[in-house]
Amino acid sequence: MRCPYCGSPDTQVKDSRPAEDSSSIRRRRVCPGCGGRFTTFERVQLRELVVIKKSGRREPFERDKLMRSLEIALRKRPIDPERVERMVNGVVRQLESSGDAEIESARIGELVIQGLKSLDDVAYVRFASVYRDFREIADFHALIDELSQGESEREARPQDADAPVGR
Repeated sequence: MRCPYCGSPDTQVKDSRPAEDSSSIRRRRVCPGCGGRFTTFERVQLRELVVIKKSGRREPFERDKLMRSLEIALRKRPIDPERVERMVNGVVRQLESSGDAEIESARIGELVIQGLKSLDDVAYVRFASVYRDFREIADFHALIDELSQGESEREARPQDADAPVGR
């Protein structure tokens, strides 16, 4: 691993442990050349994924790009970062296990929207407005009405905490 401070090609691993979500390994490294310390994360990648954009252009899938778009949608929302990390891991796992090396960007967007819908309504609306290219206020009204109907359906079904599971 190249040192991010001095560019030295030799760095030493001082500590390795599973990350909080156990889907990656956190490594503390030190550069013998400049003494700089930094952390790297190692994740399992089942296959190289390629994203097919709406324009037909192809580019490598970037997990970090997905995280950045979610951070924008979730900005100033009270969501635990571990829940976001689990959601992203779930999306990536679904993409990798689909069996396809090339994934349309629309498929990724739909998986993210599904995840955000269960994570945070405000982030869901923010992401959907960009992803679905809202142009008018009516687009927002339709989405919020859809959310409101889903909420009222959930409230209409009483949840009996003492009821046996599966009935």
